Amino acid sequence: MQVFVTLSRLANKYFAVLVVFAGIAGFVIPETCKLAAPYISILLGVVMFGMGLTLSPADFREVFRRPRDVAIGIVGQFVIMPVSAWVLCIVMDLPPEVAVGLMLLGCCPGGTASNVVTFLARGDVALSVTITSCTTLLAPVMTPALMYLFASEWLEVDPVAMFVSIVQIIVVPVAAGVFAHKWLGRKLDNIVAALPLVSVISIVTIAAAVVGGAQKQLVSAGLLVFAAVALHNAMGLGFGYLFAKMLGMNLSKRKCLSIEVGMQNSGLGAALATVHFAMNPMAALPSAIGALWHNITGPVLATVFAKMREEGEEPSFFDRIEALAAKQKAGDAPEAVQG
Repeated sequence: MQVFVTLSRLANKYFAVLVVFAGIAGFVIPETCKLAAPYISILLGVVMFGMGLTLSPADFREVFRRPRDVAIGIVGQFVIMPVSAWVLCIVMDLPPEVAVGLMLLGCCPGGTASNVVTFLARGDVALSVTITSCTTLLAPVMTPALMYLFASEWLEVDPVAMFVSIVQIIVVPVAAGVFAHKWLGRKLDNIVAALPLVSVISIVTIAAAVVGGAQKQLVSAGLLVFAAVALHNAMGLGFGYLFAKMLGMNLSKRKCLSIEVGMQNSGLGAALATVHFAMNPMAALPSAIGALWHNITGPVLATVFAKMREEGEEPSFFDRIEALAAKQKAGDAPEAVQG
């Protein structure tokens, strides 16, 4: 099990690099990578089950402790990203298949990687976890409704079928994971320790399968799709931060909102595109590229955010670790790190 834990840490550390290699593999050997396409929904379900295993009732306490903050995060997620995607579709005059794919990415809930990135950014992690959980559970209603509202002008959208798909892909696995965590508790510690490895393998496989399925289209419109995804991500990160600042949130919360809004559940977007727009392979490309791009810009922004301080802000976990390391280097006696 120690081997799995070590591999999990490495997979988590080099996640973005692995996604890049997956994309390259999908482009170079598309026929092989396309073999995984029928299992995309199952793979995402595995990721969501793992998310459920890490959740507990404590993760939802923030809803009752700070309902305003959580509500701001949910509104930011389901307003800023869909509207930004729609504006880009119009301004860039995107082809219908690409427009639907970008809208799908914009209408998805926040990605689970946002919690780790918020931690690295020294943001409000508890709020991040709660917002991600809430937007994920709201996705069966919000994502189909937003897609029907914004994307019906390009391709036919069946909100009921999409609702059923999201329930099957997200809600059922997450609920199963939560119940397993509640009833089995510490018996699952070994499984939870290996979850990052399983999740990374699943997401990397999804990225390779989607790129492989749309390899020909990627050659003809890859730069256009990449530009749209990059701009969409930048708008989410920027407007998320400004939205939080406009509503008087402190720096820690502003960091959280920026990352939560800007980083989407790209795996869900790819799965839904594969299931509901199978006749239009280009629709899955924005989510495939998003899986890579979001996990590059997120850590980069976290590095910038980590250096930002607010007057009167309490030292973070990282600050205490760095202070301890500095004292030890100077020859002082080691101290316990709290928290």
